[in-house]
Amino acid sequence: MVYDSIFKARLFAGQTIIVTGGGSGIGRCTAHELAALGARVLLVGRKAEKLQQVAGEIAEDGGLADWRACDIRDEDAVKALVAQLIERFGPIHGLVNNAGGQYPAPLASINQKGFETVLRTNLVGGFLMAREVFNQSMSQHGGSIVNMLADMWGGMPGMGHSGAARSGMDNFTKTAAYEWGHAGVRVNAVAPGWIASSGMDTYEGAFKAVIPTLREHVPLKRIGTESEVSAAIVFLLSPGAAFISGSTLRIDGAASLGSRAWPLSKARNSASYNGFHRAYLPDVLKGEE
Repeated sequence: MVYDSIFKARLFAGQTIIVTGGGSGIGRCTAHELAALGARVLLVGRKAEKLQQVAGEIAEDGGLADWRACDIRDEDAVKALVAQLIERFGPIHGLVNNAGGQYPAPLASINQKGFETVLRTNLVGGFLMAREVFNQSMSQHGGSIVNMLADMWGGMPGMGHSGAARSGMDNFTKTAAYEWGHAGVRVNAVAPGWIASSGMDTYEGAFKAVIPTLREHVPLKRIGTESEVSAAIVFLLSPGAAFISGSTLRIDGAASLGSRAWPLSKARNSASYNGFHRAYLPDVLKGEE
């Protein structure tokens, strides 16, 4: 089996694209789709074993992938990483700033270290990767960057540290798009809502119990798939988005647009798209489909 992408074959042939956080979840799915479309995918993350596994999957499917372990919160490490990748693989044509992480907690119980750790992971690390890819490669030949946000538009109760970071990344996306446009570099972002991904299995306690009920708060009355996020990322990287820059695409089934004052009707005709032949259904959702 191969990835059933909606995009034309060989769309990214001859291109080198970095995917941070490529060892699991949305990053893994996106890496698979890009490789299936002809890109050489460079997986970046902190855990070598996960990156190796995904690179092996892509190779089994006939794609090109390599990996490098790196803590993207470390400025010197990021500078060295990008330099090494360019020396080994040549120009970087695309960057998917997917790496991130957070934990559920009310603001009153988050200490400074925890708050700063999430900001460094979800905002500072993405900034460092984008800056170095621009300075060392894309400023010379152009390219496309896609940043990862979240549904933080009305605040992010229970994850205020992540909401602050993701909001910052939204503004960084706009600023970078404006400042770097002269070099032919486009910078956009995606903001997924509730997506069925392996990350859901990392939560415990009360939040874990809520996950199976999330679909009831989505107008489409379902949770999204990793493929639906990947398809948006691939589009923003593609020539079809050549005049789109500084934009954030919400992928949340319209969940971020309403309020509890408007009751949601029973779902009809809501079909999902899942082209990922190696998709993982989170344990917390098993039995809910």
